[in-house]
Parts: sequence; structure tokens; C-alpha cells
Amino acid sequence: MNFWSIYQHGFARVAACTGHTVIADPHANAEAVLRQARRCAREGVAVAVFPELGLTGYSIEDLLLQDAVLDEVEEALGAVVAGSADLLPVLVVGAPLRHRHRVYNCAVIVHRGRILGVAPKSYPPNYREFYEQRQIASGADERGGTIRVGGAEVPFGVDLLFEAEDVPGLVVHAEICEDMWVPVPPSAEAALAGATVLANLSGSPITVGRAEDRRLLCRSASSRCLAAYVYSAAGLGESTTDLSWDGQTMIYENGALLAETDRFPLGEQFAVADVDLDLLRQERQRMGTFDDNRRAHTGRTGDFRRIGFRLDPPTVDLGLKRRVERFPFVPADAARLALDCYEAYNIQVAGLQQRLASIGGPKVVIGVSGGLDSTHALIVAARAMDRAGRPRSDILAFTLPGFATSDHTKDNAHKLMNSLGVTAAELDITPTARLMLKEMGHPFASGEPVYDVTFENVQAGLRTDYLFRLANQRGGIVLGTGDLSELALGWSTYGVGDQMSHYNVNSGVPKTLIQHLIRWVIGSGQFDEETGRTLAAILDTEISPELVPGEEMQSTESKIGPYALHDFTLFQVLRYGFRPSKIAFLAWHAWHDPEAGAWPPGFPEAKRVAYDLAEIRRWLEVFCRRFFAFAQFKRSAMPNGPKVSAGGSLSPRGDWRAPSDGTAHAWLRDLERFDAPGGGD
Repeated sequence: MNFWSIYQHGFARVAACTGHTVIADPHANAEAVLRQARRCAREGVAVAVFPELGLTGYSIEDLLLQDAVLDEVEEALGAVVAGSADLLPVLVVGAPLRHRHRVYNCAVIVHRGRILGVAPKSYPPNYREFYEQRQIASGADERGGTIRVGGAEVPFGVDLLFEAEDVPGLVVHAEICEDMWVPVPPSAEAALAGATVLANLSGSPITVGRAEDRRLLCRSASSRCLAAYVYSAAGLGESTTDLSWDGQTMIYENGALLAETDRFPLGEQFAVADVDLDLLRQERQRMGTFDDNRRAHTGRTGDFRRIGFRLDPPTVDLGLKRRVERFPFVPADAARLALDCYEAYNIQVAGLQQRLASIGGPKVVIGVSGGLDSTHALIVAARAMDRAGRPRSDILAFTLPGFATSDHTKDNAHKLMNSLGVTAAELDITPTARLMLKEMGHPFASGEPVYDVTFENVQAGLRTDYLFRLANQRGGIVLGTGDLSELALGWSTYGVGDQMSHYNVNSGVPKTLIQHLIRWVIGSGQFDEETGRTLAAILDTEISPELVPGEEMQSTESKIGPYALHDFTLFQVLRYGFRPSKIAFLAWHAWHDPEAGAWPPGFPEAKRVAYDLAEIRRWLEVFCRRFFAFAQFKRSAMPNGPKVSAGGSLSPRGDWRAPSDGTAHAWLRDLERFDAPGGGD
């Protein structure tokens, strides 16, 4: 494989084209189609979609019934077919065609010198400004037939799927304008039958608000159909007798906008995006109700015809034309991030409030280290008490310093507990830890600087043991603080350790989101200014377990890797099941240049780093080994806690069910394939 090729990683490049139409001049319009088709070919485009009736213009009305025009349409279409012979893209071109004493508004699918098939418009409108049925026949019942075009019989009907034999998952269907606006669009049946790229050739004159209506319909279609939706509307050159035109183009994928162009363009333009066919396939595999819906409508979806073609896509580096979020759990858009933080925080608060109410309103016992996770769990607990009308003093917060606890984090813990008005206490675990290490015969008890996993876990275990016994003593439950990222990597002490609690509000929140949740809590004024200042200080603290004594603070990320990369991988694995080589490809595009793309609002400038492919590869292997071959036994016994992110959770009762004795062999072999000679070239 060529690691840098989009087509090697399950992508297909698509384009939605619009330009300047010449009314009733098919030859001029054919030249424009080929001009844009050649440009698309240079870009490595697999499928290029053009506007409705693009060879004549949409707004020619009764001129559609003139033989001179219709004769030239067939000649112009022949020119497009001949001109496509050496071009890469499948061209989806709009044209009026005669068939059985009627004229049909058609999408003609052309590739490498031949017409693959013709799809007629199902629902020509006849209301408000539209009078299409005066000239155009409905194609809604056209299935299983053929049409004669250019001296040959080619498939004709709304039941056509165009499938690339050498690009797995690339299956194209075409519908036309109004077809998208009806309750059950042809594209919905086509998607159930297997189409992944849904093309809409549109005339659609513009009126105030219609562009947003189109966006809504395109987004909805792509989301419901788990597909890409490629929309191309007519623009300049159409008749302005009574209407105007804006040339809107859009590409949506599974509800997400990948690309669009400026409206009211002066010349030719196209929106281009790389559609993730793997993502669409994975979504359909996971959402069993999608196929259940196909079964319910098998009478309509079972007889679609598949017309195969070979794309022969380029294997060179074409770049990647889609936005890849550095932090897939943390949107870079400010409004979207604020909404996500509002929802995430309140999901956690509401979850804890309900749990406390359902078990008799016990107190909350929590260990507060001065780090991100326990800080966030504490402010969630404080708000839950506020919502329940209970005093924050019902939160029993303990800081439990050990051998390596710094004054900085301990001071932050005390400041936070005091400013929130919870019942605060300090319990030094070092005497008990020394006794335990001595009774175990650990070298540290004899003065040797041995700081092994036992040394660390004695401290982690004692903290949790104390919290559980304190909860027994004082009528409370232990609130867990470990986050989704730590659960993924197994970065927790099992059983009598930070892996266990009575309820864990952070179990659905990745490490990269927690810092933004805390920023949102500060910025939205959830607490007073003093609390806000302490929260800001905690945000600036290095992530550390603080278990090993030394002059420098023990860094978690220096040992297990950057949480930014691990959360990136976790999202792709958990949400989409992507293979490691593809994740590495996406991660490189997201992370190789700190100046490219958007960062989440408020993300510190000093932390805007880059990762090269070697570093991405290194930590991806660490993730695979820990996630697939090590950490599952901890997740299989994890406490209750709310799912927060659409990216998924790791609860064995929710999104993720896996064997505790699994291996990482398949994922590591994929990394080896990526490392093979030529694999990363």
C-alpha cells in the first residue's frame, strides 16, 4: 500500500460542480462540463455531480419540447461521453431525454467513454413557481428498463446503483432536485439497497430561506441514510424571467458538512471532499436497524440493479480534503464546544443527582488530589448538591497526600475544597503506607530507593481503601474520579484502587475534554470568582499521579504517551472501528502541522504541539497493546457512570463488550503492514 493515498485508506473524492449555463445551447454546456471534468480529474475526483438539466439549462420551460434542442442534447451528450474516455471521474450530468413519447428529466451517468445508465427524475413538481409536469414525465415507476441513447440501449430507471469494482464501498445513486423534498425520497430506498454516495442534480431557484431548507434536507438525508450526499444546484446563466439562481453546492457525510462553495458565484466552481467509505460502512454495520429497515422495505429495495465499473483510482498522495479534528471529543468550533460542555457537565450532574436520590440521599465521599479528574468530579458533586437542595457540606472531601504529593497540588486541593464550602479534611497515608511496605518486606522500608509498581499501588490502594471505609463510617458513597482515557489505557489500580468506586461521574469523559469542561465551568460562572481562580491554577498543572519521590514531578504522559494522541485513537477505535494504519494516516493529517487547522477555543498556545509520523506510530502501538491486550479486565468490572460523549463509552453494560483475555495481534499486524517496505512511502 501507499500509506499516503486516500484511496488506500477507504476514502473517495467527490465533487459538486456548478457553473455558467448557456440557455438552450447543449454544445456550450457540454464543453463546460468537460472543462470542469478535466479539472476534477487533475484533483483525483472519483465522482463529479453537475446541476439538473445542465446540458440545456433548467429554466428553458417549453423549449424542452423543441426537437432542435433535444437533437442537440444527444449530440452534446455524445461529446461528453467521448471527452470522458481518458478521465478519472464518474460524471453525473443532467439532460432531458426522449423516451416512449415523453421527455424525461435525467441524470446521465458517464464514465471513461460510455454511458453506464440513466436515472429519471421521479417527482417533477407542479406547484408554486414550478410547472415541470407540463413538459416532463415522472420516472417514479421506471424500474428494470432501458433507454436508447447515442445508438445504444443502456439501463434506465430509478433502481440503478453504480458500483466501483476496485474501490470497496463506492456505490453511487442519482436523484434529481424535488426527489429530495418528498417524504420518501428515491435516495432513501437506494441507500437501503447499498448506495453510499447519493447525488442530487438540482435546478432549485433561490428564494429567501431556501438555502437553509436545502442544507436541512441534505444533512438529514446523509444522516438518516448513513451516506454521503452530494448536492449541485444551477447558478448563473439560468433565465431570470421570474426567478433567480444561486449555484449552491454541498457535500454532507453522515450528517456532517464536509464542503460547500460560496453562493451566487460569477464563474465555475466546485465543492470537493474526501468521503470516508469505511466510516459509512462501519456505521451501517453497527446500526442494525438500518438493515432491519431494508428488510421491511425489501419489496422496493431488493430489485435494484448494480452496474459495475472500474475507477482505477490514483495511488499517489492527493492530500486529504476533509477536516480532521485534532481532538475528536472536543470540537474546535466555539459555539459547538460550549454546547457540548453544557450538555456533558449537566449529564454528569443529573446522573449523580439521580443516583443519590434513588439510594436514600447518602453523603458523597471523594478524594481530591488537586489534579484535573478529581477537581472536575468535585465540581460536578457540588452542583448536584445545589440542584438537590442539599448543603455542600454533605460532600466529604479528603486530600490524601503520599510520598510524592507536591505542596502545589495539595494547596490547590485545599483551596478548592474551602472555596466550594464542602466538608474538607486531610488524611496523610504515608505512615500506613510505610507500615504496609515494611510488613511486605519491600526494599523501600529498608531505605532503598525502589519505586516499583508495588510502591505506587500501595499508595493508590490505600487512598481508595480509606475512602471506602470513611464512606462506611459516615454514611456515604465513594465518588469515582477516573476518566474515559484512563479506562481505555488501563491507567488505574484495579480493585482496591482508583479503578473502583460506588459511582463514577467521569467514566464517560475523555481526558482531553475534562480541561475544556473546567474552562467552561469557569467561563460560564457556575461558581464564584475564588473557585474560578483555583480551577484556573489546576488547569495549568502537569498531569501526574504523584506517586514517586523525586526532584521533578512525575509525568503521566511521558510514560504512557500524550493523551491528545490516545484520545484521537480511542475515538476512531470506539466510534468507527478503524484499523491502526488508517488512524495513523488521519492522525498525521490532524497533528503534523500546528499552524494548520483550528484549535479548540482557549487551548493554550504553549501546548499547540505537532507530532510526526514516527511518534504517532510509537504511541499508536502503545495504545493497541494496552487497550486490546491488557486493560479490558479493569473495564469489565467498572462501576456505574453515565455515558457522556457520542464517541462512546467503555462500560460493559453499554457501548463496549469485549473479552478480558483478548489479544492485540490483529491490530499490531496491521501496523506491521503499514511499516512494510513502501508502506509508509
